Amino acid sequence: MTNQIVLFVGLGVLALIFLMGILARMYRKAGPNEALIVYGFRGPRVIKGHGTVIFPMVENCRELSLELMSFDVAPQQDLYTRQGVAVTVEAVAQIKVRSDQASILTAAEQFLTKAPPQREGLIRLVMEGHLRGIIGQLTVEQIVKEPEMVGERMRATCAEDMSKMGLEVISFTIKEVRDKNEYISNMGRPDIARIKRDAEMATADAERDTAIKRATAMRESAVAKAQADQERVIAETASATRQAEAQRDLEIKKAEYAEQSRRQQASADKAYELQTNVMLQQVTAEQVKVQQVEKEGQIKVQEAEILRHEKELIATVLKGAEIERQRIENMAAAEKNRLTTEAEGRAAAIRTQGEAEASIIFQKGEAEAKAMNVKAEAYQGWNQAAVVDKLLTNMADVVRAMAEPLSKVDRITIVSTGNDDAAGVHKITGDMTKIAAQVPALFEALSGMDIKQLMSNVQAMKQKPENGAGKPDGKQS
Repeated sequence: MTNQIVLFVGLGVLALIFLMGILARMYRKAGPNEALIVYGFRGPRVIKGHGTVIFPMVENCRELSLELMSFDVAPQQDLYTRQGVAVTVEAVAQIKVRSDQASILTAAEQFLTKAPPQREGLIRLVMEGHLRGIIGQLTVEQIVKEPEMVGERMRATCAEDMSKMGLEVISFTIKEVRDKNEYISNMGRPDIARIKRDAEMATADAERDTAIKRATAMRESAVAKAQADQERVIAETASATRQAEAQRDLEIKKAEYAEQSRRQQASADKAYELQTNVMLQQVTAEQVKVQQVEKEGQIKVQEAEILRHEKELIATVLKGAEIERQRIENMAAAEKNRLTTEAEGRAAAIRTQGEAEASIIFQKGEAEAKAMNVKAEAYQGWNQAAVVDKLLTNMADVVRAMAEPLSKVDRITIVSTGNDDAAGVHKITGDMTKIAAQVPALFEALSGMDIKQLMSNVQAMKQKPENGAGKPDGKQS
């Protein structure tokens, strides 16, 4: 039962998703810059700025752009003005579909299946025709000087035809007006000549007035300068006269003042000499008194200085010498104590070190002597079996040392001559066996003992019953 419920729920969810997908495909939206033209069993409808459901098989829809269309209006043929002058006019037009539903349906009837270039081509033909009619009613001067008027007439003339197509003219602007006969370029020449003539006349008048004013100013300046020079000469003459009179009066007064000054100076000099002599006599008497007082004071100062110097010598030299003597004696005693202590310390250290070294040497010699005694006693206790055991134990080391040069050989090349006894791998093993067989002879030469006799003695000792407990010579303790 539970499985059936789950199955039904799953099927319901799938059906819901399927329906939502179908509805999503059926629902179409139109942006603010386009219109959706829906046609079918419910008739034509215009959807702008919102969405609607399009039922498949019974309804369909197409998009119509409401954006601004901008294109050039430049007829290939020359346009003739009212004066009969052939001109070429280039303009720019901005046109769009009207926003009301009737205009959108009208534009859809005429342009829905056409591509944008085709639609612009049809509109351009209509506007070029109207532009030709407007240019034929105007003069070249009006076209060149009043382009806004041409644009206004163009918008007013095209409005009715554009409205029939569901369109409206937003703007119409003339970019350039040209002609092949240089009418436009020559059109301004009279004005330019007139303006140039007026400018030259104005310049000449201005230069004449300037020259007149400059001459008048120069004449007035010359007159003013002459008058100023006259007045300057008169003023300079009067000034020089007054200066001469003032200089003469000054010289006279200077002479009078100089005479009075010399008289007063002479009187003053005489009185100064008399007063100077009197003052010199008084100064001399006072100097004598001062010198006497100074000598008496110097004598007293010298006596006081002698007493002070004597006391200073007593206080500094004698006491300083006594202090220095005590300091030297203290330093000598301290140095003596230091040297004595250092000498005693070094002697004690040397004595201790010598005793320690002597003790170490003595203990080392005693240990070596004991080791030699133990070794000698051990050697004396050895019997023939021990000697044989020692020889047999070291025999392997001797053989190993004799065979060691062969271990250093990296490679051996064997050359056979056909004689099996003379060469071959077994020849190497035979040589090694011969080397090992020489070891007993080597031991006999070094020890002076007969190994065969030692071996026979060991065999005889094994056959004898043991008489003692662990003695090598068989004696009882």
